Amino acid sequence: MKTSLSPVSRPALPHAFVAFVVLAVAAMLSLLHALPAHAAAPQVLKQAPGFYRMMLGSYEVTALLDGTHDFPVETVMTNVSRTDTDHDLASDDLSLPVQGSINAFLVNTGSQLVLIDTGAGVLYGDCCGHLLANLRAAGYRPEQVDLVLLTHMHKDHVGGVVLDGERAFPNAVVRAARREADYWLDANNKRTAPAFLSSFFDAAAQSVAPYVAAGRFQPFDGDAALAPGIHALAAPGHTPGHTAYVVQSGKDTMLVWGDVIHVASIQLRDPAATVEYDSDAAAAQQTRRDLLALAAQRHYVIGAAHISFPGLGHVSADGAGYRWIPLNYDGDPARHRVH
Repeated sequence: MKTSLSPVSRPALPHAFVAFVVLAVAAMLSLLHALPAHAAAPQVLKQAPGFYRMMLGSYEVTALLDGTHDFPVETVMTNVSRTDTDHDLASDDLSLPVQGSINAFLVNTGSQLVLIDTGAGVLYGDCCGHLLANLRAAGYRPEQVDLVLLTHMHKDHVGGVVLDGERAFPNAVVRAARREADYWLDANNKRTAPAFLSSFFDAAAQSVAPYVAAGRFQPFDGDAALAPGIHALAAPGHTPGHTAYVVQSGKDTMLVWGDVIHVASIQLRDPAATVEYDSDAAAAQQTRRDLLALAAQRHYVIGAAHISFPGLGHVSADGAGYRWIPLNYDGDPARHRVH
């Protein structure tokens, strides 16, 4: 005999209760809509402190950013057509105005703290002059710097040695090639230089004046040895005494080349391209070709003043020109310290 099971019966909810629930939900939704939304997080509009570290053998190298500025590619590039410059920039997804980095390099040898170039200080305005703040952010103090080496005495390399008319690095000796110092510190040369360089003579003299007065400005001759593992390498052309510095520790070598390259997108593809600031364009071209070939053949690390911060990388031959290979980012350089 089959038994038919009827479904369990459920008592119907009272209409009054249903109405109450509907009204309660509606009230909650209305309240939620009435509550103010959280404001969007404000934009910070600042970069992180401008320093980056790497190990070079047993030496610690810290790249320091002084700032970035609009580099007037369209007016200062010479010996290259505007069509070619536009094409080269576009090839790297760049357009005018191009931001140029001003980089310096701090080398801790273990016995000395050596700063190569100092940025612009106050000479380029608010865009720059951040080297001292970034040096402190990197864990160092200006008074710890023993030696300052200048690649040359243009404003964006020498301006940072002085602060409010005093030595920004009070315990340091400042050194530059004698040919460079003799040129920029001789007021007679100002009269025969291009008019747009006139203020560069004044800036150079005023920047090093406190060190001259203290007996701490010491020019050197030739490819001198200046600190353990650091020697000068004459690289004339951009300025009369423009100098690169070779830093060696163990099997590793870094070439801090100053203003061999101003705009990587253009001058790596075409090393013949020059800038109007070059005192001797032909010599600057030859120096650029020589140092690019040297760095590529020997796989040197490059410390570049005006390649995008941190300006550390290698160069590799690429047809008639070269390509820039940035250093692979290392979040823990201490792992590679040589004891």
